[in-house]
Formats: sequence, C-alpha cells, structure tokens
Amino acid sequence: MPTMLDRIRMLQSGAIPPPPVATLVGFTLGAVEPGSAVVELEATERHANPMGTVHGGILCDVADAAMGMAWAAGLAEGETFTTLELKINFLKPVWTGKLTATGRVVKGGRTIGLVECDIVDEKRRLVARASSTVMTLRGAEAAGR
Repeated sequence: MPTMLDRIRMLQSGAIPPPPVATLVGFTLGAVEPGSAVVELEATERHANPMGTVHGGILCDVADAAMGMAWAAGLAEGETFTTLELKINFLKPVWTGKLTATGRVVKGGRTIGLVECDIVDEKRRLVARASSTVMTLRGAEAAGR
C-alpha cells in the first residue's frame, strides 16, 4: 500500500489525475516534502467575489490544500488524516495574478498536529495566513479515506 507521500508524488508526475477540487479551483502542486508543501494558483476573474477580489473561500481552499499536503506527506503507510479546525486571516485583497501557498507543519504529534500556511502574491507580499489543526487516522478510522 503506498503512503500518502507516494500518492502525492504520483500526482506530481501525472501518473494519477489531480483531485477534482484542484481542477475545479485551478490550483496545482508546486513542491512537497514531509512537513512542507507549496500550492500555486493563477487567480483570474473566475475566482472573484461580487466585489471583484479573489473570494475568501478560494484562498481557504488553496491554504487547506497546502497544509493538508504538508501533513499528509509525513504520514506512514495506512495512515490518513482529517482537518479538525481551519482558521484564516485575510491581509491584502487580490484581484488577479499568481498566488503561492506554502504549508508547513508547526507541531507534529502522534495523532494531533498544527499546520500553518502563508499565501503570497507575485511580489511576495503576504495576502493571507491560515492555520489548521489536523488529526491522523489509523486502522479502521483510516479505512476508505
């Protein structure tokens, strides 16, 4: 059985298709290693809220993907995870352009972990910062996930 990192590397190589949400939103995986992941999004008008800026839900989704992959990349065979809590601070409006979300594990425990993500624009200005509490699932809890 492949580890989550094995599956993520297969995704990177194109051996398996991206998750449907990545296709829907339009984000891609830039880099991954245990404890760290980079997700990129070319924000366009299709990501806009009624005010014309990138919708906060899109920023949450990109941050969630980066944090999730950072955590998942460190899991052992047969383990998976779920998000218990997600928080985000929106710091600067964005209309269009390349966004880079860098997720990193802050504290990893046997079952519970804390993960953070910074989203920056093309000029490396901080657009948003997110944090998430995650829980590793094993055995029957991980089955089918």
